[in-house]
Amino acid sequence: MLIDPDDEGLSIRKQCDLLSLNHSNLYYEKVEVSEEILRLMHRIDEIHTEYPFFGSRKIAKMLSIEDSIEIGRGKVRGLMEKMGLEAIYPKKNLSKRRQEHKVYPYLLRDIEISYPNQVWSSDITYIRLEGGFAYLVAIIDWYSRYVLSWRLSNSLDTAFCIDALEDSFTYGCPEIFNTDQGCQFTSVDFTQCLLDRDIRISMDGKGRALDNIFIERLWRSLKYEDIYLKNYCTIIEAERGIERYFNFYNWKRPHQSLSYQTPKDIYLN
Repeated sequence: MLIDPDDEGLSIRKQCDLLSLNHSNLYYEKVEVSEEILRLMHRIDEIHTEYPFFGSRKIAKMLSIEDSIEIGRGKVRGLMEKMGLEAIYPKKNLSKRRQEHKVYPYLLRDIEISYPNQVWSSDITYIRLEGGFAYLVAIIDWYSRYVLSWRLSNSLDTAFCIDALEDSFTYGCPEIFNTDQGCQFTSVDFTQCLLDRDIRISMDGKGRALDNIFIERLWRSLKYEDIYLKNYCTIIEAERGIERYFNFYNWKRPHQSLSYQTPKDIYLN
């Protein structure tokens, strides 16, 4: 049981750290949406995972053809924005960012990634729950595909991204950190954590489908091999399941692109 931080001088975050709890879960409130809209959002997530290059127009058409759901493109676009989903084909305004935030250039073009901790990458994805949904942020090492840290949240805020970032530093620091241009990653609080450690910041070019391809593949594997099969009811269940999956992914799952070694084999050895 947590104590009042004013009584003992321990912050909520410190208490969670001592108890090995994810503090974002303490503030989790079930998202109130209708069952019909929730089912629609889950189906949109499935289509986006299978066809990440589909925009709202094609997803609306797919819903009509495969599910007999007649829905306008505008409604699909609005739900995709709520879910944090965007097609990865070239188009205007690919990433929702705040105009006052600085955007850094993409640094990985024509660079050979040849050793661990050369480049790390981060992204956010939608995680469906039986009666709601959450958002997952993860940080991976590009060379090894090793998942360094992750966090779940019920909102697309910046705090859970910073929590994951600070956790990742237990492994050291990369030379370059790559993200998209979302407001969580362009925020001063997030970028300052990197600048304070002399980490070079790289951000995907607009509409470039391959700039963050390794973490896109991670999301696909996670959803097909765990999330869609388990159908977690609560964020606590999802957190435990994702932890199990990432342990499997890092330590036991062979990758063809790694000559059938595991991320652990490459990153930690």
